[in-house]
Amino acid sequence: MTERILSICQSNYLPWKGYLDMINMSDEFIIYDDMQYTRRDWRNRNKIKTPQGLLWLTIPVQVKGKFFQKIKDTLVSDPEWNVRHWKTIRYHYSKAPYFEAYREIFEELYLGSTSLRLSDINYRFLMGICGILGIKTKLSWSMDYHLIDGKTERLVDLCKQAGATHYISGPAAKNYIDPLLFEQAGIKLTFMDYSGYPEYPQLYPPFEHKVSVIDLIFQTGPDAPKYMKSFK
Repeated sequence: MTERILSICQSNYLPWKGYLDMINMSDEFIIYDDMQYTRRDWRNRNKIKTPQGLLWLTIPVQVKGKFFQKIKDTLVSDPEWNVRHWKTIRYHYSKAPYFEAYREIFEELYLGSTSLRLSDINYRFLMGICGILGIKTKLSWSMDYHLIDGKTERLVDLCKQAGATHYISGPAAKNYIDPLLFEQAGIKLTFMDYSGYPEYPQLYPPFEHKVSVIDLIFQTGPDAPKYMKSFK
């Protein structure tokens, strides 16, 4: 049987390189936005480098009285966020070696982000970044699939529906995944290892790995894949 690799994760805003590596290692990546929206998480924010240290870029969303809302139902509360974020990125990365090379792409991504749905915004940026990095993985939505109950049971069933023989999970899921259920289904289970990434030339030391992948793109341009794991 031909190996078919699946990974599943909630959408992130401007995700870091490890998230993109997991996508690139997969034949299909399911955006798991049927999950509950979690505050102070990666769904609507990420970090960039500045001379003053790390800075959060946060998309303001409607959360009051919506504790149990799903990511797919989460709406932006201020439609001007995109203009502010692009201005901030321009200000802090204008001196990066490859900023001008990608400026037009990111300007269009930002100024064209008019949807009020967080999932749509994250998908828009994810597609744009995958295009820059040359990632061809199929991106699909959990909403396209039938979702059964049970944390691990649901993941195993999604693998079956997608025809996957191998499931790649984020390392945090070790706390709840039952490996036996994957074994019984004949599906190989592996966990991402985010250790050992090489450093790259980065503005504003000290070096920090856990920032948005746009930092890597603006600093290294077409060499960005050399500093990732899945392109080896």
